[in-house]
Amino acid sequence: MGTPSWNRVEIDRAALRHNFRQVRQLIGPAVDILAVVKADAYGHGLVPAAQAFAEAGATAFGVAEVEEGVRLRQVGITGQIVIMLGVDRQGAAEAVAHELTPVVYTLEALESLAAQAAKAGCRKGVQIKIDVGMGRLGLLPHEIAPFVVALRRFPNLYLSGIASHFPKADVAGDAITEEQFALFQELLSQVQDEGAGRIRHIANSATLMRYPEMRCDLVRPGISLYGCYPAEWLGQASALDLRPVMRFVTTVLQVKEVPAGQGISYGHRYVTDRPTRLAVLPVGYADGYLRRMAGKAEVLLAGQRAPVRGMICMNACMADVTDIPGVKAGDEAVLLGCQGAGEIRAEEIARWSDTINYEILCLFGSCNRQVYVDPVS
Repeated sequence: MGTPSWNRVEIDRAALRHNFRQVRQLIGPAVDILAVVKADAYGHGLVPAAQAFAEAGATAFGVAEVEEGVRLRQVGITGQIVIMLGVDRQGAAEAVAHELTPVVYTLEALESLAAQAAKAGCRKGVQIKIDVGMGRLGLLPHEIAPFVVALRRFPNLYLSGIASHFPKADVAGDAITEEQFALFQELLSQVQDEGAGRIRHIANSATLMRYPEMRCDLVRPGISLYGCYPAEWLGQASALDLRPVMRFVTTVLQVKEVPAGQGISYGHRYVTDRPTRLAVLPVGYADGYLRRMAGKAEVLLAGQRAPVRGMICMNACMADVTDIPGVKAGDEAVLLGCQGAGEIRAEEIARWSDTINYEILCLFGSCNRQVYVDPVS
């Protein structure tokens, strides 16, 4: 094994289990939970995250692509795995072989799945994706009835679920979500004769927090499972007691003293106004620590906040530790998470980056070595 990076993303498996149980406690036993683990579990690691949720009671999982579902099957994950982006011809074969449940919205997908199911001598359940206003994947309202007619032509396929997605469930004071849910219910009536076994689901994290009546048969928490709220105002309003899961840490490479009037980093966009001690950190935009955070970002050293000075480089940035005595090379620096009494949350980094907490978690997790810790729940 080679020398590990100075940087690491620590994933708290106990926090993953805690957050899943929080969702279960909120929605009660009558509604199922599909744990969304797509995009490498939002940067937390597809397989370890799914295993942690399974330990907490998860029996259904949502992934984006067939390859993710196959990986989960290969490590022994049982239960339903929904392929949320659907399948192509090759993906249809894998979906049948590994008992994955595809979302469907094209006739080509139906034909491919029916052919593979016939070859395997089985009946394959599929879930129809409906677009009630997201403007993304899914059948438009006028396309649903003819699509269901087409589905009935394939004896090896049956309708196991109907899904949709809200674009503004995390926006306070916007009535469009209620309007879109009413449309969803109206469209469900078009497939009423397809049997009682079909599962209806439309609720993401924001929806399951805000609208109990929209939880239907199954909810699809994503960001909440990873210890973040879909919007900061929901963190204050929600009954969910979520624990942050990810901690991003690095190591001080060098501490140096520079005089007043010294330009720092590319472009000298920051110039010191006093003699300054700088801690050089091996973290930059190649590690997901975005250049646009320059002039706003802070890190934790000795449990205290230190501002990042100058432009963030590809693999380095500089933190001002003039007011934090004793910082030396080899010390731990925290970019996300807790150190002592200090904490930096993903929402704060998202504000510095002009983005959302979802993207921060995905960036940090995908760009850095993942290390799993498992304190007692």
